Amino acid sequence: MTVRHPRGGRGTSRDLAVNPIFSREPLQVPRYAMPDGEMEPDTAYQVVHDELMLDGNARQNLATFVSTWAEPQARLLMDECAEKNMIDKDEYPQTAELETRCVHMLARLWHAADPRHAIGCSTTGSSEAAMLGGLALKRRWQHRRRAEGRPTDRPNLVMGINVQICWEKFADYFEVEPRYVPMEGDRYHLTPEKAVELCDENTIGVVAVLGSTFDGSYEPVAGIAAALDDLQARTGLDVPIHVDGASGAMIAPFLDPDLEWDFRLPRVASINTSGHKYGLVMPGVGWALWRDKDALPDDLVFHVNYLGGDMPTFALNFSRPGAQVVAQYYNFLRLGFDGYRRVQQTCRDVATRLAAEIAGLGPFELITDGSDIPVFAFRVREGIDHFSVFDVSAALRERGWLVPAYTFPADRTDLAVLRIVVRNGFSHDLADLLLEDLRRVLPRMDKQSEPHRDADDAGGFAHGAETKNPHSPGRH
Repeated sequence: MTVRHPRGGRGTSRDLAVNPIFSREPLQVPRYAMPDGEMEPDTAYQVVHDELMLDGNARQNLATFVSTWAEPQARLLMDECAEKNMIDKDEYPQTAELETRCVHMLARLWHAADPRHAIGCSTTGSSEAAMLGGLALKRRWQHRRRAEGRPTDRPNLVMGINVQICWEKFADYFEVEPRYVPMEGDRYHLTPEKAVELCDENTIGVVAVLGSTFDGSYEPVAGIAAALDDLQARTGLDVPIHVDGASGAMIAPFLDPDLEWDFRLPRVASINTSGHKYGLVMPGVGWALWRDKDALPDDLVFHVNYLGGDMPTFALNFSRPGAQVVAQYYNFLRLGFDGYRRVQQTCRDVATRLAAEIAGLGPFELITDGSDIPVFAFRVREGIDHFSVFDVSAALRERGWLVPAYTFPADRTDLAVLRIVVRNGFSHDLADLLLEDLRRVLPRMDKQSEPHRDADDAGGFAHGAETKNPHSPGRH
């Protein structure tokens, strides 16, 4: 049969010609318009399958923080739950129950005072969870200001310029002034003194990042909390903290148990994390938790009927599959605390060893070494000016490795780095293969008289390490 290109579609010269070896008979398939008629399911599958071969290998994607491996049993459960809509609490009560159990488990992990009655929810990812945390900060500030008879038209949020782009979106979409602390010298993230300098009566909160996307480092949450405690003692300003633990909130509890960053600090009002990052779930699921009911104003919460009772919900999204929530519960059940500790420790061990090996190659200098979250950044050493990090990234891509190269934001736009994210499934063996390929490309780099690529050739896969100019396309 022939599938004709509908009138008004894009040029027929770009139609797909399907090889008869893979289909019942030859056919032409339009790229940008719906075909007139049907085709065999196997043919449609083959067309899509063949095009997707051009995607990168997800396991070699060292740019993304998102999980690219899962056990077969987790995949099976996700397949069994793909059609379940998480929002239908009364129709899928056990899925809702598993969501509640996950919230309680995270509340215990993050030292909530009363985990059994913790306030929290699942989301489509850590970006939505972060925005919910920001909305709660804003509404809480508005209520306090109105009670004092003060204006509520100029809210601001203090954060390091290294925050993930979701915080730019939050500030823009919900009309909050973002107050960024720029980088300076060897300081690549928010510090207590810099956070306090930007706070005033209109500050709804401070965002502290547990695992910066630029270099993998923890921000000093306890130090920021102490500085804000001092600010309140001196001025009366009571500024809460939201911890963006997209990655670190699923690393620190297992590997850094003595690090105080969570609800042990009274100033921490809310925490978000990404279940599909170091929560070890396939995308997409995130989690948002609040320390108590006072931290989440009730007028943000919607109430739905749930088995004849009340089920409070707080979300930007509505319909979404329950599969990822079920997979999160499976992982919690399957691994337990010790299993998560071993998985995360392995990731950190691979990251720190790989970082040390790369530093030992000679041309590179570490910015971080993977000893916080299993992520590290490195640069080309001073004095090496015949190749760039962008050249290295492009050369590694020839072997399938996706290693992002990018410049840091203000005031360190002069600093260009490569970053490697080590996730579950990236083994010591794969790290050795990456090292071999890096060693293989260096002699070619040394033969160059000057860099061949710069930031404009870097592609768009920095995964959160974008410079701050949300309304202008391209790199800034």
